[in-house]
Amino acid sequence: MSSGGGPSRIRNRKAPSEASRDLSIEYDDNDERNNDVQHPRNRSYAEKVLETEQANVGMIALLTTLAFALRFFKINHPDQVVFDEVHFGKFASYYIQRQYYFDVHPPLAKLLFGLAGWFVGYDGTFGFENIGDSYTEAHVPYVGMRALPAILGSLTVPVVYAIMKECGFSTIVATFSACIVLFDNAHVAQDRLILLDATLIFFMTLTMYCYIRFKKLRYRDFSYDWWLWLLSCGTFMAFTWASKVNGILTVFAIGIAVIIDLWDILDIKKGHSLEYFWKHFAARAVAFIVLPVFLYLTIFWIHLSILTNSGPGDTFMSPAFQETLRGNELLLNSQEIRYYDTITIRHKDTRVFLHSHPDKYPLKYDDGRISSQGQQVTGYGHDDSNNYWQVIPTKALPETGRGRVVRDEDIFQLLHVNTQTLLLTHDVASPLMPTNEEFTTWPKDDLSRYNDTLFQLRLVDGYEGEPWKSKSGHFRLIHVPTKVAMWTHPKQLPDWAYKQQEINGNKNVNDKTAIWFVDNIVDDETGEDAKERTADVPAKEPKSLNFFKKFFELQILMLQHNAGLTASHPYASGPINWPFLISGISFWTQSEGQKQIYFIGNIVGWWACVIGISLYTGIMLADLVARRRDVEPLTEPVRHRLLNSTGFFLLFWGVHYFPFFLMSRQLFLHHYLPSHVASALVAGSVLSFALSESVNYPVSVWGPRLRASKPRTYADLGSRGPIVVGAFVLLMFIFYVYIAPLTYGTPGLDGHAVNARRILSSWTLHFAAKPTDGI
Repeated sequence: MSSGGGPSRIRNRKAPSEASRDLSIEYDDNDERNNDVQHPRNRSYAEKVLETEQANVGMIALLTTLAFALRFFKINHPDQVVFDEVHFGKFASYYIQRQYYFDVHPPLAKLLFGLAGWFVGYDGTFGFENIGDSYTEAHVPYVGMRALPAILGSLTVPVVYAIMKECGFSTIVATFSACIVLFDNAHVAQDRLILLDATLIFFMTLTMYCYIRFKKLRYRDFSYDWWLWLLSCGTFMAFTWASKVNGILTVFAIGIAVIIDLWDILDIKKGHSLEYFWKHFAARAVAFIVLPVFLYLTIFWIHLSILTNSGPGDTFMSPAFQETLRGNELLLNSQEIRYYDTITIRHKDTRVFLHSHPDKYPLKYDDGRISSQGQQVTGYGHDDSNNYWQVIPTKALPETGRGRVVRDEDIFQLLHVNTQTLLLTHDVASPLMPTNEEFTTWPKDDLSRYNDTLFQLRLVDGYEGEPWKSKSGHFRLIHVPTKVAMWTHPKQLPDWAYKQQEINGNKNVNDKTAIWFVDNIVDDETGEDAKERTADVPAKEPKSLNFFKKFFELQILMLQHNAGLTASHPYASGPINWPFLISGISFWTQSEGQKQIYFIGNIVGWWACVIGISLYTGIMLADLVARRRDVEPLTEPVRHRLLNSTGFFLLFWGVHYFPFFLMSRQLFLHHYLPSHVASALVAGSVLSFALSESVNYPVSVWGPRLRASKPRTYADLGSRGPIVVGAFVLLMFIFYVYIAPLTYGTPGLDGHAVNARRILSSWTLHFAAKPTDGI
């Protein structure tokens, strides 16, 4: 093989003999061997200069400086709420005011925003209600809060560079991958705002970096450095997991890599004992299971320890959870319900009142079905006297005392006060759902259908004899004869029911949406104010609840609500479109000056990544087919570099990308950003393969388990490397600057300038000129 960047014979050599194949077990599969040893002094001058320590440090400094410059440029513009700052800025306010909120994402990144806000003197009073609300008018120190993701996004660039260098790639190739992130408009737009992705991606890349450093120490296993990088990887993996809900994908990616690693150690050909395998298994279990779970729990403990006051997230939680929050309505106003109390009943999810009025169901519905023509029972969204129901006992009661309190599993009747009729359900199909039972009422003095008016109270997570309470006593109402649960859904009834919600009997009594609560005790039989029942009781202190109960309740709700984000959005897009930048997201617009922030990537870098992934797939398939014909197109060092380093990058790309195809929730282009970073690493690896027929080897740290010395080889991209990468970076920079007005939201563009920047017709930009303009 030539010593420079010239042609070589190594990509079309015959397969090694069986003897040499057997000899390969003396080496770790992750190592590369090359009998055509290349002396470092024989490399091109450009390669020797770029591989010096001074050049390496200089490149890191240059990349980092540029990253900070691009992300902090005009970070104060716009001085208005942009896109999802309406959510994540608001969450920072809640931390500062210690008000409980609910969100589908884990809290670490939001905790950091709260910390940043507190550090710069933000008092947490700004509402973040709408996109376009002014920060300057409200005197919000928003630049300090935006600085946090800008710093983390800037530091991601040198981390990407370091990942490539640690994997043995040359300085120019590492610079190529780093520049794909550095000059990407999507990353810059995301990094300059109070959003979660910069934190997520920063910790994800640190997780990858630490895992690579850990793997390079495999010949010095259980040394101090080995443990340091192993535990560091587990720590940053936990931080990634705790930053955003899709951070769990990083856990899966590392998990797959660890399983492959352990499977390799288990191979008897490696000469390892089972005791040795179990030692490695235990070490990884501690670093990748015990430590991350501990850190994840700790972050939620901090989260819940700060948010101790009642806030907008109360209503998502169970009554027991809500009563741990200072100032919560359930804690302050929850009262025991007694027989003959007049109450209003409300649906937990849709918030409508159980309601009835004298109007009857029509004899025949639109689909031809016949009704009972009974009195209508509906769900009504406003306070009204037709929402009043009296609790009627079905058993003898004492004159006074605790025996008159309604308790879990009691059977009673509900009397509609205004019409003096009893709530009833029966085996007649409901108006909108033929499979569910109709709810109606029956005159209280007519005992012919007494049994059909009996309902049993089942408190959620209730215990035997637990008192039924207003506000906090979430319950299901089960019809005694037919065993259906009272239920409602958002679909409206026709005009004959004034477009109110349908109430019907659901055969699935355990349906999570069949839960109700007593909103208010209107009156009792004595006319006494219900609040006076406990007037002699001192002010209530928040109750305590086991941390793990609160944690698991919150996790279940996070998963349920994340899966439930299925509403349509004008800028939502499918995963198949993301790598190609088919469409972006409008983050912010301002009619004055025709300014806008349109979230879209640098098409040069994104399409280069698509080409890189495609070429990598083709290279590995071609190598696989050739080897079936006993032809070795790649040397072992090159093949192992492509399999192990590039394969690791591809694993992260795929694990952070393909699961979105299985999700039915709202999806947006920014969900692809973690995969885009991984694809930039793949693209750099493929570029190295294209420009150099050898690799820098070995890259692992020497250790006592290294059985034989390894012949050292070097990658040599020659002068081609700087020329190709320089041209590519220049092209990226030109496109970056061209799209910059859409990234920074300034300067404003006239209609024709907007049209010119609409690279793909599917980009929906604001203020575009009409085809007839200027004619």
